Amino acid sequence: MAERKAVNRYYPPDWDPKKHGSINKYRKSHPLRERARKLHLGILVIRFEMPYNIWCEGCGNHIGTGVRYNAEKSKIGMYYSTPIYKFRMKCHLCDNHFEIKTDPQNMDYEIISGASRQERRWDPSENDQIAPEEKDVSKKLATDAMFKLEHAVEDKTKESKAKPVIARLEHLQDRWKDDYTANQLLRKSFRERKKELISQTEKDRSLLAKSSLSIKLLPESTEDNRAAKLLSLMPAHTFNEKQEMKRAEIVNRPLFSGKSPSTIKTQIISAVQQDKLNRMKPLQVEKLGIMKTPGKHGEDKEHLASQARPSTEENAASPTVSLVSADYSDNSSSEDS
Repeated sequence: MAERKAVNRYYPPDWDPKKHGSINKYRKSHPLRERARKLHLGILVIRFEMPYNIWCEGCGNHIGTGVRYNAEKSKIGMYYSTPIYKFRMKCHLCDNHFEIKTDPQNMDYEIISGASRQERRWDPSENDQIAPEEKDVSKKLATDAMFKLEHAVEDKTKESKAKPVIARLEHLQDRWKDDYTANQLLRKSFRERKKELISQTEKDRSLLAKSSLSIKLLPESTEDNRAAKLLSLMPAHTFNEKQEMKRAEIVNRPLFSGKSPSTIKTQIISAVQQDKLNRMKPLQVEKLGIMKTPGKHGEDKEHLASQARPSTEENAASPTVSLVSADYSDNSSSEDS
């Protein structure tokens, strides 16, 4: 309904433009409707957006940049040919009203009453912004030649400082000057990469189906290919690698023996026992009380008796007999013979 009334698409049947004039005059309304209710006072209701952060003096609350209000706009003066407007609005958190006006000279907004600005200003010249020139400066530039010359020197200095930055920006812009060709090359690389991914996916799928596996395959790497070739054709390590590994093992080998203390103790005990056995005197047959029986071929009893009671010289030269049965049988067989 509001849209229909705003664009004046409905004309009542009793309206005659020759008799009544315009449709707004006939209906005693304005095209801006409720916004123009104070138009006879020079006030137009607009939608105003807060240009910076402020503090409301009525409730003390903070109002951030971008908060919108229904403000009454009115013209209060002129700056040369630029009109100065005032905006009056009501705080949405209390009943306080605050007024803000435009400042064409400084290209800013100025608070008249009802609020205070949160100071977060900066010098436009510090961040390479265009600072507005004052009226006195403009007059001096037009009338004073020396003042104009000084400004020209400052402008040249600024130009020399900003020239590399401008050249770099132009270079960055020139790279995308022919955006159609750049987009064409980029889309071509995307298509080629997409085809490679699709073909690799098909290969992986066929390999998994062939081996009956349900795992996720990672992309191939050069190390994996090298290891697979070495396993299929030759040992895992080449001759040079084996030599390097052996040298590293020798270098890292400890200087002292790596045997455990229990093994060393066992070796010492066995060596001491062997030394004791070597120092023991050999045993003789007579000291053991062993008597030899006659042989199978009927040796003389006198011969046996003489052998059973040998002389001192013969005892010294007689062979020794150990406790081992094999040595005893050998000695007895040699004596029988």
